[in-house]
Amino acid sequence: MILFCIPYAGGSETIYYKWKKCLNPSIQLEPIKLKARGKRIDEIFYRTLEEAVEDIFQNIKDKIIENDYAIYGHSMGSLLAYELYYKITSQKLRIPKHIFFSGYKSPNIKRKEKQIHQLPDDEFMKEVIELGGTPEELVKSEEMLKLFLPVLRNDFRIIENYIYKEKKDKIQCDITILNGKKDDITLEEILAWKNHGDKGFKVYNFEGNHFFINNNIKNITNIINTTLANRNIKKLEIVYG
Repeated sequence: MILFCIPYAGGSETIYYKWKKCLNPSIQLEPIKLKARGKRIDEIFYRTLEEAVEDIFQNIKDKIIENDYAIYGHSMGSLLAYELYYKITSQKLRIPKHIFFSGYKSPNIKRKEKQIHQLPDDEFMKEVIELGGTPEELVKSEEMLKLFLPVLRNDFRIIENYIYKEKKDKIQCDITILNGKKDDITLEEILAWKNHGDKGFKVYNFEGNHFFINNNIKNITNIINTTLANRNIKKLEIVYG
């Protein structure tokens, strides 16, 4: 079983490297490498979210033809995972066994937030820091900030310019929603994900804010291990813990 993991805005594939030692040996971790960061730092930015989805698809399509797989996306990664599923089905390829949508409200819910990607640098970073998860050393280093800020701003741009289009068919695999208790996503916005799926559905709530994944690696990977071993369970279950 391959587990494709898509990073959040401004993040690279490295955010998932710590998961490897916690995942069941039967699960092959495949962090997605996005343009303009990590090992692809010299490549140009995505112009649209659709372009990012196409890029991810081109990089995984050969691996999903003959292999069972699951997808995990956090924040922006959840939105990319959602659209990636429909890109895969449009090409009539093998669909994932499971999708984990983490730290993101149901995609049909309109964003209430202002367009922060248009703000001046200092105001933009203030908004980003309030989300949590931004290393303090990054904020204090002007050199690091110059490298990081354009990537982050572009990621917010493609998210904020995303236009939801209702899909004809619902997701035909089990889905799991993961959320931080101190995030500003409401229970209603989380449960709205159920309207996008036609199979099993679970919700897990964790201690922490929007970046709860940084402090809950063991708990999250335990859920992944258990879920992929029991992916045929089809029920609605909300877990608070």
